[in-house]
Amino acid sequence: MAEPRLAVRRKSRSSSERKRSRAPVQPVAASSPVARKRPSSVSEGSPAEALCSNDSEEDMFGDYDSFYGNDSLIAQVDDVEYKYLQDENMDVKAAGEVVLGNLQSGVHQKEQDNFSASQNVVVLKSDKEAACQMQDSDPADSNQKLTESILYDLPSSQLLYFEKIDELAAASRISPLSKGRDERVDSFSDKIRDPLSFYAAAEHRNRSIDSSSHSKCVLFKSESLKDHLKSAMTGNARAQTLQVSKTKQLKEAVLSEEIFVARKAIESSSLDIGPFYGLPSKVKDLFRQLRGIETLYEWQHDCLMLESLQQRKNLIYSLPTGGGKTLVAEIIILQELLCRQKDVLMILPYVAIVQEKVRGLSSFGIELGFLVEEYAGSKGRFPPIKRRVKKSLYIATIEKGHALVNSLIETERIDDLGLVVVDELHMLGAGSRGAVLEITLAKILYTSKKTQIIGMSATLNNVGDLQKFLQAEYYTNNFRPVELKEYIKIRDTIYAVDSKTENGFAFSHLLNFKYSSNLEKADPDHIIALVTEVIPKYSCLIFCPTKKNCENVASMVCKYLKKEFRAHKEKEKQDLIKNLKSIGNGAVCPVLKQTIPFGIAYHHSGLTNDERKSIEEAYSAGVLCLLACTATLAAGVNLPARRVILRAPYVGNDFLKKNQYKQMIGRAGRAGIDSAGESILIVQEKDKHLVQDLVHSPLENCYSNLLLELTKGIQSLLLSLVGLKIAVTREEVDNFMCCTLLGVQQQLLSKEKSLSEIIQDGLENLIEKGLLKGRISEKDHNSKSTLTITPLGKAAYKGSIDLAYCNILYQDLKKGLQGLVLESNLHLLYLSTPYDMTSTCSPDWMIYLRQFNQLSAAEQKVADIVGVPESFITKKASGQAVRKNVDNAVVNRFYLTFVLYSLLKETNVWSVSEKFNLSRGYVQNLLSSAASFASCLLHFCEELEEFWVYKALLTELTKQLTYCVKTELIPLMEVAGVLEARAKQLYNAGYKTLAHLANANPETLVRMIEHLSRRQAKQIISSAKMLLSEKAEALQEEVEELLKVPTDIPGTTD
Repeated sequence: MAEPRLAVRRKSRSSSERKRSRAPVQPVAASSPVARKRPSSVSEGSPAEALCSNDSEEDMFGDYDSFYGNDSLIAQVDDVEYKYLQDENMDVKAAGEVVLGNLQSGVHQKEQDNFSASQNVVVLKSDKEAACQMQDSDPADSNQKLTESILYDLPSSQLLYFEKIDELAAASRISPLSKGRDERVDSFSDKIRDPLSFYAAAEHRNRSIDSSSHSKCVLFKSESLKDHLKSAMTGNARAQTLQVSKTKQLKEAVLSEEIFVARKAIESSSLDIGPFYGLPSKVKDLFRQLRGIETLYEWQHDCLMLESLQQRKNLIYSLPTGGGKTLVAEIIILQELLCRQKDVLMILPYVAIVQEKVRGLSSFGIELGFLVEEYAGSKGRFPPIKRRVKKSLYIATIEKGHALVNSLIETERIDDLGLVVVDELHMLGAGSRGAVLEITLAKILYTSKKTQIIGMSATLNNVGDLQKFLQAEYYTNNFRPVELKEYIKIRDTIYAVDSKTENGFAFSHLLNFKYSSNLEKADPDHIIALVTEVIPKYSCLIFCPTKKNCENVASMVCKYLKKEFRAHKEKEKQDLIKNLKSIGNGAVCPVLKQTIPFGIAYHHSGLTNDERKSIEEAYSAGVLCLLACTATLAAGVNLPARRVILRAPYVGNDFLKKNQYKQMIGRAGRAGIDSAGESILIVQEKDKHLVQDLVHSPLENCYSNLLLELTKGIQSLLLSLVGLKIAVTREEVDNFMCCTLLGVQQQLLSKEKSLSEIIQDGLENLIEKGLLKGRISEKDHNSKSTLTITPLGKAAYKGSIDLAYCNILYQDLKKGLQGLVLESNLHLLYLSTPYDMTSTCSPDWMIYLRQFNQLSAAEQKVADIVGVPESFITKKASGQAVRKNVDNAVVNRFYLTFVLYSLLKETNVWSVSEKFNLSRGYVQNLLSSAASFASCLLHFCEELEEFWVYKALLTELTKQLTYCVKTELIPLMEVAGVLEARAKQLYNAGYKTLAHLANANPETLVRMIEHLSRRQAKQIISSAKMLLSEKAEALQEEVEELLKVPTDIPGTTD
């Protein structure tokens, strides 16, 4: 799509050329910045530096060599002025009127022409009123050209001249013309400070100015126009240059104009949607600068031009992994934020992906004037702050997205949400998380007819059901930027996957790699032969069934690799090991220490967040060429490879599903790097038939999980429907349930019971638990009796508490009030330990006893209060039989509390994991889950007055659990993507606050911080700027709310 290129008017001729030729500047034709390219004197070869140049680096006077040079502007003005002042019969007042009228029309012409021109215009004004000039033949034309030349070429610092003029004119009569010009200058300055204010002004820009309303200027012979110019320019030379760059002002103004035009185009449903899909051309420039994206794929263009999107219909689109789905979603998001001025919610499956997306889009937010807010783990405000001017992009996990939607419905602000984008839409079929996603989308569909829903996925099959549920159009394409070649390996033979053959496989080739007898025993699946065909020149991923298998494969491969592999990027590998050592406070995993010198590492949930991030960055940079990983990498961060090897068709003990298989092989092939990608599935003879079915079967269907997940599914939904007053009678509840995916699939999923019976059972269960009140009649579904929520029920849905644990939690908190031990935070930590992790906990009883004996007397009292007697632990540790009836769930939960207690004291995952003989990843996951649960607990307690004492305590504890670092590092770790190791580096380098980071120089940051790329530095700075902007906006909103005059003041009348 053709797009106007922006150019800044800058003369680049040499001094001698300027003196030889001094042609007047031609008037620029009126033109929309969206429609045409603006004439510019920047040469074709001039790079983008001209656009980014700062005024402080420019000659203050532009082209003018001196005040007195024969070819200078002063000389031209002097000559023309002298010529016309020779006419003694000339009416001085008339002359003044002509010139000043032309000056004014020149300004108006510039405003009509282009925002970019208007930002460089400076209105010339005289204190005693300037001398005027006319030509015999065509005075108007001559004055027009001269005036435009003066107006266009004067520097922005000429604004200082106006202040002097105002002071001098205060003693004498100020003409209406001068006053009008002053107002325009002031208005112009305000617009520079707030480019968004151009929106309102843009509609009035073309109104003509009634020059008859201005009085005639007074011409003073004592001082000529030349003298005024000399005086002003001399003052400018002495004055400090304005801090705001003209180039920056120019860009902001053009951006504002283009957003205005794009918005108008969308409102009028015009086919002319602007330079870049209804967005300003700056958006295209940002994609080029920040992502390296020059052009869109054909399918992306087709999708963005779909009539359903233009009509704001809901849309589901599906493409293979790596096809570029996210870019389309981001363009639609920017359209909503900038053109339609509505908030947007983007729902992503995992915390790591949320943080990655926050980092990636913060730069766009800074440049385009919207906020990016993170809703993951314990982060996020409920309800979100209602912004006055800037719109917000909420990037959330599934659970936080649901809580956000609930808060918007409760505060009647759901219509502020213009768009909801769901990545990995197939997650609707993924257990309890799928149930929460279904509930979220169903509520949006039912409560807001103005909110558009966009869903995308690489693995969708029963699209018809999803279309019916979301009331959406469907777009699909098989495009992949890189061809994918699928193979399977049985013994030493490679077969190509080919659906045209009888058994689905076609012979490709035999492995050509000589194995010794020892190597054959160590590597019976020929993994070394497969990986050495591509590494170290290209990258490779090996997906393994278990975490232990990942580590074993990585160790085995590097044992049999030649020493030449160590020489590839040797220094960078040593730097990576040093970085991992600093993360572990001197400790580094022995497996990684062994494998990294060969460019190999493992990647699974047993790594800490810091370790995982370092390994991902090293792989992306080409320092690591082989990762042995679990299936979670396929669903998580985007790490493509030339070749993908599936170690076995299993995930854990379960046979591979088609959706999982597609996601894994989808990582093969890197756009712009590889001409093709390869996937090889290693198969044992016994699994051959199962694999034949796998590779040729359709994708699994996506089914509602509301029934399978009772407490997190249908019961949770029914409770929040009543609590939010979405549906408070049985009839309303029935109507809502018909709008869910369960309602669409009810005949498939609920054969034993009808949907009506399922609803009846759910409501009765909630009333029995004391979460709802009211009578429901199974016989009379049209009953108008109203259901109401109890305080406990309200606390449960506001805190997003799993209803399976709701009553236990209430009892634990109630019991805690009777004797809350505050000598340390052990008791509070026990109450914040997640219930759902106790089933996976197997205490080491000797460690348990050791930790128990280190407690103070007051802390041991906590164990008695919660129900963990010392005698029980002692007998367990000594292997004696235990007759006392003790709740194992409580015992396990208290053991996990010990882990959290040690973490908060030591703030080191490595040492704590060794102390309790747990994997680092498990300890990290426990910490993240506890932080999230503490946040939920806080919202739960806020709804129940009897638990007022917990509010302040839990606020601080949530913060400690979220960051688990020394207090001074917390401000830095609030920035998306800055983890503990990076925060320590930044703090030690002198970046101690958010403001330090927001105002940092990327080049300095790269120089001072080890293992930090320029791209990462820019992302950190953008994220810090965004967070700072968000906090400032929040404070500003609070101030305005405090100062707002109430409309219902007693004693006042309308």
